Amino acid sequence: MPVEPLSQKDIEDRLRELPGWSLSDDHDRIARSYRLGGHFAATAMVVHVAQIQEELGHHSDLTLGYNTLTLSVNTHDAGGAVTELDFQLAHRVEEIAPIHGAG
Repeated sequence: MPVEPLSQKDIEDRLRELPGWSLSDDHDRIARSYRLGGHFAATAMVVHVAQIQEELGHHSDLTLGYNTLTLSVNTHDAGGAVTELDFQLAHRVEEIAPIHGAG
């Protein structure tokens, strides 16, 4: 079943449930940056996020810094638009972030 792009209003409503997440300037992806205790903690979170992405069959762009991790996601199968899949991934990442001390 094809995934449908969300409307601007739906995206804004869903972002209210995800503090720290935002819509990109060109409105084609949602993103969040996390600060962690150090490089090892950030790397461990990358591995955990990768596991979630494999489970969902939906992948974000990840940028690893010394003590930061940035996720940026949209749905290629929907023409690069923001969909429900992106929010499912964001919620799953939010669930595991505290385990890694991410803020």
